[in-house]
Amino acid sequence: MSDRHTMFEIGKKIKALRQQRGWSQSDIAELLNISVPAFSKIESDITDLNISRLKQIADVFNVPIVDLISDQANPSQTLLDELQESKNTIAAQALKISHLQEYIITLYEQLHKHTQDVISS
Repeated sequence: MSDRHTMFEIGKKIKALRQQRGWSQSDIAELLNISVPAFSKIESDITDLNISRLKQIADVFNVPIVDLISDQANPSQTLLDELQESKNTIAAQALKISHLQEYIITLYEQLHKHTQDVISS
């Protein structure tokens, strides 16, 4: 993906967030303390954004920066889904470990009983 394509996607995402909230370019420009034309250039991919400005914009929309720069439609949800999947895998493995521990204890008890029977004989 080229830098221009990435910047265009960021501008589109910013515009979509603004429109979802029913805010004007003027509203956002005021919150960012920049002019309306400067904000319009951000949405239109005329201005390259630095991390500091991305952080400001993310804060205005109350979203993580990754939501603005990711190629995914909803990266935060994707990350949450992956985290939940990992938690489920860990829980399943913990259950397997618990069953194995119980099995080892049972084998140990059987071995101990067998050893006691042999000694008693």
